[in-house]
Amino acid sequence: MKRRSLIQAVGAAAATLGAPHLFAQSWPTGPVRIVVGFPPGGGTDALARVVAQKLTAIWGQSVIVENKPGVAGVLAAEYVSQQPSDGSTLLMAHINSHALAPSLQPKLRYDAQRDFVPLVLVGVTPNLLIAGPGQKAQTLKDIVALCKAEPGKVSFGSAGAGSAQHLALEMFKLQAGVDAMHVPYKGSGPLLADLMGNQIQYSFETMTAATPHVKSGKVLAVAQTRTRRAKGHPGVPTMQEQGFDGFEATTWYGLAGPGKLPAAIADKINQDVNTVLAMPDVQERLDTYGAEDGGGSREKFRDFIASETAKWGKVVRDGKVRVDG
Repeated sequence: MKRRSLIQAVGAAAATLGAPHLFAQSWPTGPVRIVVGFPPGGGTDALARVVAQKLTAIWGQSVIVENKPGVAGVLAAEYVSQQPSDGSTLLMAHINSHALAPSLQPKLRYDAQRDFVPLVLVGVTPNLLIAGPGQKAQTLKDIVALCKAEPGKVSFGSAGAGSAQHLALEMFKLQAGVDAMHVPYKGSGPLLADLMGNQIQYSFETMTAATPHVKSGKVLAVAQTRTRRAKGHPGVPTMQEQGFDGFEATTWYGLAGPGKLPAAIADKINQDVNTVLAMPDVQERLDTYGAEDGGGSREKFRDFIASETAKWGKVVRDGKVRVDG
């Protein structure tokens, strides 16, 4: 009897240990949502849809992109942080929600570390300093000169107060020693519409969102904001090449889940998204958008978020950047 009890106990323990793995193998059992904190037409939305389409095929379940714009992506992050940790709702985490908001939003209703499980980095893109079609100052040198000649009057749009575009502008102002007018929007789509209509003059827009309009000639790319040129825009010089030493202001995107997401599901999502990112047609799309350095382990993404949080916290402090909220 004792031997039988021992065998039963060992069997029960083995079943318990194997349960998370078996659960992950059968997951997902229904539709999965990827929540995006910006309207359609922006970079975050574009990359989320590329990933969602491929995961739908891999998982045999609908993967739906759901747009919840507001507060430069913070509202979407807050929403996902409160969802069940069963893998049915994921966030296309963004530099705004996970690296900028902790320094900029004193009343933030989530903890970017505690309330999320980083899953995988999807891509890091430069911003492009772009000029509207009616602007006479079309080089970085001339834009700096214009800002010095008209302090506080030259307009730069962003996807929202506290967004990556906003912080790239603040870094530019610090390094150039100029003042400029920040004009926040509720996403890249409406920003780009106004830039092309000459309602605003310039923007440090995400390369993902700006690229189609640069390629069509509707806006002019003046500079890119990584220290090396992106494959998708080999002819556009970097800020560093034009005298802004060490200027690195990226926008990045990655999947995250609510804070109690089981490790087995998190590992499965990481593995499957890495498979997606390695697909040749996906690589081609990412190169077009300037999205590089994606993929890798969950730990890689976690450490990357930590380093970005520290870096931009310093810019916020040095620039005395404040946003409402």
